[in-house]
Amino acid sequence: MNALLLVVVVLLLVVALVALVVGVLALRRTSPAARRADRHNPDTVPTDLEGLRREVAVLRRESAEALRHLHLVRYDAFTDMGGRLSWSLALLDDTGGGVVLTSIHGRGEARTYAKRVTAWVCEQAMSPEETEAVAGANPA
Repeated sequence: MNALLLVVVVLLLVVALVALVVGVLALRRTSPAARRADRHNPDTVPTDLEGLRREVAVLRRESAEALRHLHLVRYDAFTDMGGRLSWSLALLDDTGGGVVLTSIHGRGEARTYAKRVTAWVCEQAMSPEETEAVAGANPA
């Protein structure tokens, strides 16, 4: 029984060694350039991967138009009021287009303003806080 087991183990080791040699020889026959070309060959890319690439491209185009650059500046608009209740908020897309919102809080009232921003610049005069908000939203 032990002799039979020893023969089976030796036979399995020989088969494993032969499989290893065949694998190494097959890998050596395929040049690195051929392996790279095979990876970049569009025919070898699964079709679902191409679909994912198209979806990612669409998402990138759509996200460029999203208001994803923002910056908030809080401040005291009047010297007799504390608590930094006034604020300016810039909401801009990748091209610097969007809006800067400002809320000025006084003792008896609060006023809110919205100014359009195009290419990181506003056509209307901006307060220093609004300018700071737009500059802070700019990732450059």
